Amino acid sequence: MTPSRHDVLTIGQLAERSGLATSALRYYEALGLIHSTRTAGNQRRYPRAALRRIAFVRAAQQVGLSLDEARTALARLPEDRAPTTREWNAVAAAWQHRIDRQIAELQLMKAKLTGCIGCGCLSLTRCGLYNAADRAAAAGPGARYLLTRDPDSGPEPGPAPEAED
Repeated sequence: MTPSRHDVLTIGQLAERSGLATSALRYYEALGLIHSTRTAGNQRRYPRAALRRIAFVRAAQQVGLSLDEARTALARLPEDRAPTTREWNAVAAAWQHRIDRQIAELQLMKAKLTGCIGCGCLSLTRCGLYNAADRAAAAGPGARYLLTRDPDSGPEPGPAPEAED
């Protein structure tokens, strides 16, 4: 059965409805996040379900997932209809660990920033409490105290402990 002209959107219509630029839509298509068919004149036509897929990708990005992670999740969902509760729950469960890890990292960063601001010196290179003799420099580049609990021990595996208020 051929979709009617009301069941498909042009790239301009999809851009207007989704709030994305046409260049972003072409990029999403190149990545396999959305799909189109072509008319006899080689113009793209997107199924209305592409709007749901785009909303899904944008939601994934809002929680910090990469486009690759969004594509992996989308591969588990139907392209032409809304997912069932069971289908959606399977995808959501796969995201839980990733989101929990991100929350733990943000809580750790919040605790570290609060400690730094509370010190008052605002200099991790001179701070006698957090970085005596600039020992964090030996642990490598970047904000070592924001990236790990102990810059001398390397990256921390697993979730961070809850910060005290």
